Amino acid sequence: MPQLITRWGDDHVAAFATRIAEMNRRLPKVLPRIVNQVGNRAKTQVIRALTRQTGLPRKTIVRAIGQPRRAHAGKLAYEMQTAGGNIRLKYLKPRETRAGATAIPWNKRTLFPGTFILGGQFPNRHGLVRDGHVMRRLDSAGRKLTFARSGMFIPVEMTSGATAAAFEQTAAPLLKARVEAALVKLVP
Repeated sequence: MPQLITRWGDDHVAAFATRIAEMNRRLPKVLPRIVNQVGNRAKTQVIRALTRQTGLPRKTIVRAIGQPRRAHAGKLAYEMQTAGGNIRLKYLKPRETRAGATAIPWNKRTLFPGTFILGGQFPNRHGLVRDGHVMRRLDSAGRKLTFARSGMFIPVEMTSGATAAAFEQTAAPLLKARVEAALVKLVP
């Protein structure tokens, strides 16, 4: 009895196999670059949004975020780490009034009663405290002083509100589009 054998699938699958092998060779080099490019763009958007959200100067935000941990072939993650405790009022454009100092935490001018920048009686104030720090008395004698703080924390602000939304709106769709474009280019 004669046997008929056709091998249509082998030839066509072989063409795909070479393209898939080429993609497997080039993709590990391309993906970290894409993740880092998207991460840099998202970092820019985070800095802009965080500056508007907190009222801090841009250079303070940039310094607080620092350099990210970039993606590489072994780890496809772009990590932004931030530090910053309870922010001192000095960094929030303070002004002194009779009732106390005002500053702009969360980009809204707020009065902090009982705080001061200068010493002496109004209107003849003089520079008591160095470097523009806003101070608060801890005792009634006025000998113990502490820095006045805003109650705002950069890590908390970075993961909430407009800043988190800016990151999500930038990173997710852009990463998807860039990876899809790379796949189309690598496997035409």
